[in-house]
This record gives sequence, C-alpha cells and structure tokens, in this order.
Amino acid sequence: MAFTPVIGRSIRKQLEEREEQILSPYATLNKHSRGRMRPEEDDAGDIRLPFQRDRDRITHSKTFRRLKHKTQVFLAPTGDHYRTRLTHVLEVSQIARSMASALCLNETLTEAIALGHDLGHTPFGHAGEATLNELHPGGFRHYIHSLRVVDVLENRGQGLNLTFEVRNGIVKHSKGNSEILPKDHSELAVTLEGQLVRLADIIAYVNHDMDDALRSGILQGKELPKAIRDVVGERHSKRIGAMVRDLIVETLQADDGMLHISETMLAAITDLRAFLYENVYRYYKVHNEFEKAQRIIRDLYAHFMEYGLVKGPGDDWEPGEGPVEWPDEKTAHRQVCDYIAGMTDRYALNLYEHIFLPKPWSAR
Repeated sequence: MAFTPVIGRSIRKQLEEREEQILSPYATLNKHSRGRMRPEEDDAGDIRLPFQRDRDRITHSKTFRRLKHKTQVFLAPTGDHYRTRLTHVLEVSQIARSMASALCLNETLTEAIALGHDLGHTPFGHAGEATLNELHPGGFRHYIHSLRVVDVLENRGQGLNLTFEVRNGIVKHSKGNSEILPKDHSELAVTLEGQLVRLADIIAYVNHDMDDALRSGILQGKELPKAIRDVVGERHSKRIGAMVRDLIVETLQADDGMLHISETMLAAITDLRAFLYENVYRYYKVHNEFEKAQRIIRDLYAHFMEYGLVKGPGDDWEPGEGPVEWPDEKTAHRQVCDYIAGMTDRYALNLYEHIFLPKPWSAR
C-alpha cells in the first residue's frame, strides 16, 4: 500500500513508521539514533528526521562549498571535466545511495555520511595532508579533521551538532591503502550505512581517477591489465556497475548483516587500486606538482606561526600583519593547522603569491 502522509498527524512520526515498514532489519532507523552531543529542540517543524537534518546541515556549510576548489588528483586543474573534491563526494553519494536503496538500508543516513566524509581534506589533496601531518605536532589525518570540522570549526565555532551515526561514519570512512574489507571490525563504522560509504568511496575514486588519468593522457585504455578488464569491463560506467552489482548480490545472498564482495571482484578492485598508485598517483608529473604544493604549505605554515592570525569579516581567520606572541605553542599549531586545512587550492596559491612574491613597483 502506498505511503501517504495524513494531515493532523505528526509528519515525523509517519516518516518513522515508514522506515520501520520499508527498511531492512539491518538498517539504522532514525528513531534508534544515539543522538547528538548536545540535545536540541526540534526546530524543523517536526517534518525532518535527524539524519535528514544532518544531511542538510552539511550541504549548507561553508566547508562543503569550498570542496569545489580542492584537489582530487590533479592540482588546480584547468580543464572543466576533471574531478574536484566536491564532485568526488557527489559521486560517492550517488554510488552509496544506489547500493543502500537496493539493500533497503537508510539512504538519508548514507547520503549524509557520504557528503560529509571529506570535509577535512586540505588544499592540494593528499600532498597537503602529508605536509600538515609532518608540521603539526599532533599529526594530521583528513578523516579525523573531518570530524573536527563538523564538531568544532563549522557554524562560527559551534559545530553542526550531528548525530552519532553520521559522525561515526565520517571518521571511519578512510582506508588509505589498507584492506578494502578489513578483518578488524574496529576499523569499520558501527552502521552498515557507514561501512557502505567506505566501499562507495573506493569504488568512486578508483574509477573516476582512472577516467581523469585517461583524459589527461597519463594512461591509455590498453594499459589497464587485461585480468582487471575481464572482471570489471572496458568502460567507466560498466566498471562502476560491475562493482556495485557484485556487492549488492553478494550481500543479499549472505544475508548476515555484513557487506560482502566476491573474491574475484575484491581482487580486481585491489589490483586496480595498486595499478593507479603505481601509474597515476606516483607518476612523475603528478608527484612533481605535489612537491611544489608541499613547499607552499610549509612556507605558509611557518609564516603564520611567526605572524599570527586575526579575525576578519564574518568571523573568519585572516593572516596577521606582524610578529605575534601566541598564548602557547599548542594553540598556535592548532589554529594555523585549522586555517591551512580549510583553504582551497586557489586561495592557498593566491595567498602565497601575496605574501612571498614581489609586486611590480611604479613611481606613479
């Protein structure tokens, strides 16, 4: 029977009932959320469920908007068709939602985690992340910083006050170059939706990074090993479809509350990722640009440690004008790291030029 909201009854209550009727026993229901760090009154007129509100808070945040000018693989690409960090999270969200829909998991929770999972990424992609990890005494990992963004830095220092499930999915999304399906469950999100985003992330990036590498001329289609092509297909859409279909079918057949991928597909994805690391991410032209970007981050970091930061219009940080006495070294590193991590590629480049490069002078 079709679900039709009834006027006079709480819309939120009806939405919760629909979740119970439609979603899998393994799905995470809004009514079972562990809640937010700070309790708050429902200010949405009782028409949105908690995970919907989380998704909306993320998409309306300043940090989310800045993702459109942050590197995915190629630094500050001039071509209109190369991926940025924003298009990456949108592709992850689409893939994750497709799988969540087929598995009858909570699509809105999945979408919220996917849209928020990379909010902590630095300018210049992993080159910026590696540099801040060297410079900041506490280290730096983008997935941990993503959680700091939504907990502390957004909304004028008040954070977004997201639900536990979204926050947990964000901080547990990353896998680096480790196992795609780790045996240690402590590495995974507590919800299947969060685990799904982790897998959607790798499905998205191994496919769109290869697509961008082909567009740039770094790769030729025939270079992809035949053993991989035989499993995932020859074309971009075929490869994504094969990976998504495999996960859905294997998970539904197992029906044990865990995500599954066939051994054949898991090997193909693992080999494809290794192929990209060797032939794209470590390609000398990409690597050389990353080294330049790292020098920019190092010089900016040292400058801000010496000259400080001040609050500008809109309560945002701006470079200070002269040597400063920080309250303590820990505060200095924390504020400088937060400031640089939030920069877009072009902002970092423009600021570097403004601070370090001489300007033409005229007597007129």
